[in-house]
Amino acid sequence: MAVDLRAIEGEYLQDLLDQPQALENTFKSLDRSEELLDLASRLHRRKFQRIVLTGMGSSFHALHPLNLQLIGHGFTAIMVETSELIHYKTRFFDPKTLIVAVSQSGQSVEMLRLAEVNSKRSSVIAVTNTPESPLGKHATASLYTRAGDEFSVSCKTYVTALMALKWLGDLLCERDIRQSRRELKHASGAVAAYLAGWKEHVCRLVERLDCVRHLFLVGRGASLAAVGTGALIVKESDHFHAEGMSSAAFRHGPLEMLSEETLVVVFSGDDRTRNLNHRLLADIQQEGGRAELVGEAAALDCFRLPEHSAAVRPIYEILPIQMITLALAARAGREPGKFAMATKVTTTE
Repeated sequence: MAVDLRAIEGEYLQDLLDQPQALENTFKSLDRSEELLDLASRLHRRKFQRIVLTGMGSSFHALHPLNLQLIGHGFTAIMVETSELIHYKTRFFDPKTLIVAVSQSGQSVEMLRLAEVNSKRSSVIAVTNTPESPLGKHATASLYTRAGDEFSVSCKTYVTALMALKWLGDLLCERDIRQSRRELKHASGAVAAYLAGWKEHVCRLVERLDCVRHLFLVGRGASLAAVGTGALIVKESDHFHAEGMSSAAFRHGPLEMLSEETLVVVFSGDDRTRNLNHRLLADIQQEGGRAELVGEAAALDCFRLPEHSAAVRPIYEILPIQMITLALAARAGREPGKFAMATKVTTTE
């Protein structure tokens, strides 16, 4: 079918195309402040019993890779949505807890409440795009993404938060910072190379999404970041229902949803569970279901990821889902990313 892309050429698309520059800006601003190094030192001297990772929406989902890295290093790390932390898990607010709080605005209602409830009891590392925000002012130490202004749906702020969180994880786990820089340095160029073909990707996906009414995004491990954020941005951008879950959870019931109207996007992920994800893909296709793989070995260009370190794969994994948001909008003839009821900063609990 002929695809008219004029409807989607708005501010959201421009934000997507600005992601390489945003990543470059974040990369240049990554530093090891005295405050961050002091917290890392205290963490290794066992002054903290736990690390609580918190955020809302895409800021929360972006914490999955860091959570796994910290646990793998031997720390006790816990992911908690800020809305739950401030009302139901307030016992975590004590000097033995190190909090990593992620918020692109730093001024959502939950972050305001966190500062109020915490009242400086726990040390807080803020990852935000807004230095003068309430979160930034409350924090013990901060990492600023410097992604620039964003129209609506989180895209620049999401990928730059992933970069900042990878840097933070390497600092806390005392990795070789020179190696960290080498890994992160290539992210901007790889994202730019993928986005250079955005029109071809969107046109291919418009065809692939024919008749689709149900979209599932599934993966494991660090890919849960893209799974959760991907489902969220499809709903935000297109008013189209999508569900994100682990590949294992998909077998526990949603498998019954397979039909011509259901598309399952399976994230290949890392070596530890890649075979399990590929088996799920094969099983769906064997049952006559519609499924596509996202990964370095994907059949379609629009789902194929750059061949780079697994450390930066979470940044690349969201790109095909961003293209899906554009394709769904193109199919509907509407501009993606225009909020009808939501706001860029959530101010009401």
